[in-house]
Amino acid sequence: MSNIKKLLPLVLLLGSIMASAQTTLPIAVNLQNTYKKGTRSTSGAPGKNYWQNTANYTIKINFDPKTRNLTGTVGIDYTNNSPDTLKQILFKLYPNFYQKGAIRDMPVKAQDLTDGVNIKSISMDNKLQDTTNRRIDNTNMNLKVEPVNPKQTVHFDIAYNYTLNKTSHVRTGQVDSGAFFIAYFFPRIAVYDDIDGWNQFPYIGSQEFYNDFCHFNAEITVPGDYQVWATGNLKNADAVYNDKYVKLINQAGQSNEVTDIVNEADLKAGDITKKNATNTWKFEADSVTDIALATSNHYIWKASSLVVDPKTGRRTRVDAVFNPAHKDYFSVINYARKTVEAMSYQFPKWPYPYPHETVFDGLDQMEYPMMVNDNPVERVEDAIELTDHEIFHTMFPFYMGINETKYAFMDEGWATIGEWLISPIIDPTILDPYGVDAVNISAGTEQDAPIMTLTPGLTGIAKFTDNYPKPGLGYLYLKDLLGDELFTKALHNYISLWHGKHPMPYDFFNCINTGAGMNLNWFWKSWFFDTGIPNLAISKVAHVQQKYTVTVTITSIGNKPVPVHLNVYYTDGSKQLVNQTMACWAKGNKTTTVTFTAKKPIKQLVLGTFYDADTDKTDNVWKP
Repeated sequence: MSNIKKLLPLVLLLGSIMASAQTTLPIAVNLQNTYKKGTRSTSGAPGKNYWQNTANYTIKINFDPKTRNLTGTVGIDYTNNSPDTLKQILFKLYPNFYQKGAIRDMPVKAQDLTDGVNIKSISMDNKLQDTTNRRIDNTNMNLKVEPVNPKQTVHFDIAYNYTLNKTSHVRTGQVDSGAFFIAYFFPRIAVYDDIDGWNQFPYIGSQEFYNDFCHFNAEITVPGDYQVWATGNLKNADAVYNDKYVKLINQAGQSNEVTDIVNEADLKAGDITKKNATNTWKFEADSVTDIALATSNHYIWKASSLVVDPKTGRRTRVDAVFNPAHKDYFSVINYARKTVEAMSYQFPKWPYPYPHETVFDGLDQMEYPMMVNDNPVERVEDAIELTDHEIFHTMFPFYMGINETKYAFMDEGWATIGEWLISPIIDPTILDPYGVDAVNISAGTEQDAPIMTLTPGLTGIAKFTDNYPKPGLGYLYLKDLLGDELFTKALHNYISLWHGKHPMPYDFFNCINTGAGMNLNWFWKSWFFDTGIPNLAISKVAHVQQKYTVTVTITSIGNKPVPVHLNVYYTDGSKQLVNQTMACWAKGNKTTTVTFTAKKPIKQLVLGTFYDADTDKTDNVWKP
């Protein structure tokens, strides 16, 4: 019997391969064209003709906390690696989310409405561009230019200013009178890719971002008593901090212990930064999709570091920067450090890719390259789940370059499963079925939509379920199907091929198929493309006697494949869990049987766990 049990998963997987042999995934014409052009491949790997554009940004800004006015210049060396000649350049002006009259799907208070980004001047290759050549439409700015040929690099210089929002904090803005999280603060060139050409989607609030991998040098000038934290490495610590703090920063970068770089006594002493009217903070980041910054004159700073890559000894510094009045934040440094450790060694088991991760005490719950803007919360479990969810985004979308605007499930779904798996590592008492109830309640309703629906087209509850718990459950069930080792191998195939690039959903599906060595299209289609509901039931129990074999028939009333987890409760209080992966549904069958040996009298059988979606649980319990 034990040999049969060992062979059963293999038999089921072979069955799934046979069942999926005829399964093809529907694909839109513009995505099919990427195969014809050779920029993508059906194996999931980038095609021989794959390309992406890139740029070097030199940003210089001056921020006045009293007026919230941000004035800056940005120099951009933009390289057109595409085979196309570009006769216009599309820029993104994300602060225009707060512009009067802009289209938004999130509310903004009247006091935060502005005239948007004021473009003072634009030059291309030192030639001033006529204002009639540009058209600003919400967060998009089209600029007609002299043709930019394939492989050509051109230079833009832009001078601009805008007013940062005081309230209506949507991922950026004032936190309090002496603290600010400043994101999306400079004009940038939009993504031009092999799928859609220019990324024309405006930023309207709920959908997130899609930017190219670029090199950034930023100089941020603020009043002398303010500190700055940002994406990338601080290049001039000795020019902005007094010696004591430079040493503490370096110490934290080499220590496994928590270092108080700035504490409350330091704030009272007022001798942290150089005694100048203003200081200019210089940061550099390479191969990232964005740069964000935070600044404050009254926040403390805890930091620690750890080896994230044992092969090279490379370390990542983890920071918690916060208002000391928020007592819950004193433990965030530990949650953040454990998250980075778990990501590097347990899931996704990939060395943390960046030199630091800074969690800033703000007014949102949002991720940025190497930065997190998290509001304080009351419950410990909320703080843990929020911290690990946002930090997990480092891999998806930032390391992987996902188009969040179109395919939010490719990053939010991963952050959701990351939260589910890492939170119990930090605190074993946590059970976090985030969003599973929403899936159960909405499945099969008018608002339910396939996960593959483009994010801007989602409405109602699907804006949440299709981005977070539904794909998260799909990834979790796939992990259960493949087992940890094969799942990690398949996921690493995807990460290794597409980090620093722009994968589309089919690249992910095909990478997993190739990495796992099996065609999983039956699952991708049923879970990501098709409508329907997950609904299992215990329909029959046979041969129930003490010390005898028990056979339980499970019926799939719905049409979404989910694992079978049968909880056997015995009269003496003990418990047994009997499992089948979702491969048991691969052939399209509506029933499957679970067999086990009952060595004690059974009190009841209960089908399902926290993470097994099921729209009707009334038929999940059997009592003798």
